Amino acid sequence: MPWLRNFIQLSSTFTRQSPLRKSSALSVPPPFLAQLLRHLSSDSGGSYAGLGPTKGDEKPRVVVLGSGWAGCRLIKDIDTKTYDVVCVSPRNHMVFTPLLASTCVGTLEFRSVAEPIGRIQPAISREPGSYFFLANSTGVDFQNHQVRCQTVTDGTHTVDPRNFSISYDKLVIASGAEASTFGIKGAREHAIFLREVHHAQEIRRKLLLNLMLSDVPGVTDEEKCRLLHCVVVGGGPTGVEFSGELSDFIMKDVHQRYTHVKDYIHVTLVEASEILSSFDDRLRKYAIKQLTKSGVRLVHGIVKDVQPQKIILSDDTDIPYGLLVWSTGVGPSPFVKSLEVPKAPGGRIGIDDWLRVPSVPDVFAIGDCSGFLESTGKPVLPALAQVAERQGKYLSKLLNNMGKSGGGRANAAKELDLGKSFVYRHLGSMATIGRYKALVDLRQSKEAKGLSMAGFPSWFVWRSAYLTRVISWRNRFYVAVNWLTTFVFGRDISRI
Repeated sequence: MPWLRNFIQLSSTFTRQSPLRKSSALSVPPPFLAQLLRHLSSDSGGSYAGLGPTKGDEKPRVVVLGSGWAGCRLIKDIDTKTYDVVCVSPRNHMVFTPLLASTCVGTLEFRSVAEPIGRIQPAISREPGSYFFLANSTGVDFQNHQVRCQTVTDGTHTVDPRNFSISYDKLVIASGAEASTFGIKGAREHAIFLREVHHAQEIRRKLLLNLMLSDVPGVTDEEKCRLLHCVVVGGGPTGVEFSGELSDFIMKDVHQRYTHVKDYIHVTLVEASEILSSFDDRLRKYAIKQLTKSGVRLVHGIVKDVQPQKIILSDDTDIPYGLLVWSTGVGPSPFVKSLEVPKAPGGRIGIDDWLRVPSVPDVFAIGDCSGFLESTGKPVLPALAQVAERQGKYLSKLLNNMGKSGGGRANAAKELDLGKSFVYRHLGSMATIGRYKALVDLRQSKEAKGLSMAGFPSWFVWRSAYLTRVISWRNRFYVAVNWLTTFVFGRDISRI
């Protein structure tokens, strides 16, 4: 356990260090600090200071760009006796996205779905050659095996961002994707994308603010209806789950604690084609029935314009809103677009059967930012957590074998046999729709046969499955306690 390990380390430090040696011990920096200072003092690329190339007496370095499902699974399973690991990401945690919608309405607390990188791979906090850098990747020099980065700053009244570079022996691009707006005007300015913890925090604050503002004397009925109209664009699993959580919140908490405005709050789900298109038709019909029963209004239409207080559909229908959540899929990020490598269909980084970027040496791509090249004959895999996690698990095993075979260094794996290629098998899909009901579809594809069920048993399976998938026992305990607290006392409606 971490507390026991820290106690033992602290005790051994005090027993080894006598008073006479205290001053001399403090004058010499620890080995990991000396190594970091040596690396950072080297100029490794023009105006970019940073981590220089690894030396012969050092372990080869794996640089991982991103802290999502793919990158974190790779970091967790990588052999830190073989490699030094450097993770570069604009967030220092992994988000357990299947439970993110629950945090928006107070079913779960935000820290329950955030897993710190240092807990996923303790070597990043302890080993002298492994680090985490809070930064964005701005470019890659494939020829010189270098990644250019820029530190993340928070707000306008902070220090200027710093540029630095990291030399790599192996590079794993797992930077994910960004929310797709299909070029619809005003979507990025006025909608909230449910992809990060800060998005969930913003949704929760705005929802509670609108509830309180609508209760102020003098607010017209028309304005109350607009403020309390929650519109969700996108009928995929994320949009449906958020709509279900929101309808639960309205029926169980708003009706009790905001009785003056309970008749004004509504949820509308806008989808261009059909909701949950990857699920079995029977399950989709069941979901539509349950969502409608919960008060969610389903609208089929294409959004053509987003304005500060309303969206406009392609048939010129206006839908006023107080809260707009956008969940219409993902596309390649500007960083992925800027990389001069062959692209897969959809603009993702093109990879081969072993998840390598074939046009450049020692570079791999996994997760939502990657896709199989057309030459492999494999389809581009969906942007799902289970795809990313499976790729991270496979690649960590491949890199571990590569390192043990002497191919961990830069340009040292050209002649190595990489073994079996990556094969993805779909394990099924799950989605909660509120009111203690969920959908479980265990078929490998929409056309295949297999088990599919809905209702309370599916809800129990959904909760049990995700509770076991939460990475640490710490967060599993948090989630279980949050669920129990919500069940007994209701959701927390504090606007913090």
